[in-house]
Amino acid sequence: SLSHVAVVARGLGIPAVMGLEDLPVQALAGRVAAVDGYSGRVVVDPTSSVRAEIEQLARDELALNEKLEALRDLPARTRDEKDVELLVNIGLTSDVERARSVGASGIGLWRTELEFMLAESFPSESDQRLRYREVLEALAPYPVTMRTLDIGGDKRLAYFPVEEENPFLGWRGIRVSLSQPQILIPQVRAMLAANQGLGNLRILLPMVSTVGEAAEARRLVTRAWRQLHEEGYVEPLPPVGIMLEVPAAASQIERLSEHADFFSIGSNDLTQFLVAADRGNPRVAALCDPLHPGVLRVIRDVIERGRAAGRAVGVCGEMAGDPGAALLLIGMGVDQLSMSPARVPIVKAVVRAASADDARELVAKALDVDGADSVRALLESEVIELGLQQLVFPATRDIIAGAANACAISD
Repeated sequence: SLSHVAVVARGLGIPAVMGLEDLPVQALAGRVAAVDGYSGRVVVDPTSSVRAEIEQLARDELALNEKLEALRDLPARTRDEKDVELLVNIGLTSDVERARSVGASGIGLWRTELEFMLAESFPSESDQRLRYREVLEALAPYPVTMRTLDIGGDKRLAYFPVEEENPFLGWRGIRVSLSQPQILIPQVRAMLAANQGLGNLRILLPMVSTVGEAAEARRLVTRAWRQLHEEGYVEPLPPVGIMLEVPAAASQIERLSEHADFFSIGSNDLTQFLVAADRGNPRVAALCDPLHPGVLRVIRDVIERGRAAGRAVGVCGEMAGDPGAALLLIGMGVDQLSMSPARVPIVKAVVRAASADDARELVAKALDVDGADSVRALLESEVIELGLQQLVFPATRDIIAGAANACAISD
């Protein structure tokens, strides 16, 4: 699932199954349940044999994690010497230590809205500055990419209610910030002030749809920097990037590059807009698959045109943390992959086992098939051929598919 709740759960390492409808929650009280986040199944009152198999899967995963730990301090470099920057996505200041522990080379996406969602009112500029400083100091000299407030869709603030019939296509991201500069300016000032003496800040603008939005947002960021400069701030304006989530923006890379120092592809939203399916709707969420060949073609085009315009292009959506999808993105020429901390060792193992040349050939094969399932099968085969069959999701073993009580939830 690419819903916001699923993304956060994945980032925290919490097994989760999304999209269950008509689940009699009361009937589960006091009963043993096993949650298989790989296959998307919940087993209630598992038999002794199923329980033993699930426990073995847990031990296998622990052993794999211990094996991957040995890669923590090694470079994410392919066999033919292409370096890939592996970064992490975080949402809270408490996530920073975990980000450091996996051997990532910085933060590729800090979802600042999560701190706003936990507050009872808009955090003050000084409160934001203290939080941002804590993260920037902890990661220095490695880069920290802070996304400006990205609310709307399935991310809402109780103290700033917005009711819309179609929130994913509504007032969200940079659209809110541009219409409410009294929210954006203090946040950017806080980011900049926290960067004093460190210089590892990068600012990312979400949900940009037009060149005009990019230009206006850049103007406001520059205004905040000039205000601080007059107050004694000495750091130069940090790199300002644009998150590519809207197809219309993805088609205007050359013009947008005039207002952006780098691009970050938000594959979660870009996918749902390209396939016209709400990623939070269980009836159609399965269609929101970034391995859809049509989605892959758009992503490849964005990467090639962004690099031609002299801008680094990264991916910060969930596909960046998928070992097979990471191979495709490397083959497309991506500069950075940003993912949940738990996925960094897995992707690093794939990067080090692969070659960029082979990855480019894999892209050609993936774009020549009909659907996401075929692409996924191709990628799993490639990962296994690299000798990394342990990284293919345990769901492929399907150990609980035949469990008689897998769906036996009753009153």
